[in-house]
Amino acid sequence: MTTAAPYLPFADGKPFALRMNLQPLPVEQWIDVGEDFSGQLAEKRKLLATRHDDVVQALPQAQHASEEALKFLLAHLRRYYPGQFAFRTLRGLGIGGKWDFSQLSLHPLEHATGLVQEDFCILQADDETNGGTYRLTAGAVCFPSNWRLADKIGCALADVHGPVPGYAEKLGGAVDRFFKNLTAGTIMWRANWLIHATPELFQSGHKLDAATAAAITSENAGEKLWLRVERQALRRLPQSGAVLFTIRTHVTHLADAIRDAKAAQALALAVRTMPDDFSRYRSMDTFRAVLLPWLEQRTAA
Repeated sequence: MTTAAPYLPFADGKPFALRMNLQPLPVEQWIDVGEDFSGQLAEKRKLLATRHDDVVQALPQAQHASEEALKFLLAHLRRYYPGQFAFRTLRGLGIGGKWDFSQLSLHPLEHATGLVQEDFCILQADDETNGGTYRLTAGAVCFPSNWRLADKIGCALADVHGPVPGYAEKLGGAVDRFFKNLTAGTIMWRANWLIHATPELFQSGHKLDAATAAAITSENAGEKLWLRVERQALRRLPQSGAVLFTIRTHVTHLADAIRDAKAAQALALAVRTMPDDFSRYRSMDTFRAVLLPWLEQRTAA
């Protein structure tokens, strides 16, 4: 299920910094169907069957927004991917006219994540009289990267990102303002990158064991490590007012992702300037010392 890396978020050649780095996303590009579609959907079906409560969580107040999100997704697929999705066979129901959610035994976001490669989260604001704090109220996240959906459900944005070093000081205020000001009809996206020692898509609290870490050297780091890039998109749902957050995960062998000296130099700078606490947070501290020499060799090649 690994593919060529479509995004290199560090390619700007700047030192590592914690930033939102949001860009507008054309509506036709909202859903990203790639060559790894079949493999990722098969993995999702397995996770939904065997680890359901790990990948689907929802509070009652998110039901209407979740239904709206599924309707948005179905309308998008019908318009931009005609013929690629068997809509009329989805749970035996057609989508002509009204979508009858009362006959669906699964949560709307579970249907959504089972149709495409994106994972889905719903974020809703408290009553404005209480400050309008946005909370994670529902999610179907089959491919988390070292976090547990059950730990985050119902949490405010600040608490969702609580473990991120520097979030409160450097990003918290900007993120809160963005959520408050995001208008319906606008889609914004960003790319988040990580380096893992396994290509597994479902990584909930994964910790690198000592033997695996010891096997990574400056000679084989490109083969032992994987670049994981999450294309994260946000859009406001006009009826419910909730914010729909989607995550499309790409995993690529590091050697396949870093193909030239320029990319190697850019990643080396980002890794070298990453604060130690952030390196630990991303579980990169155990192999950063051997990753840098490998990148330097790639730079000189």
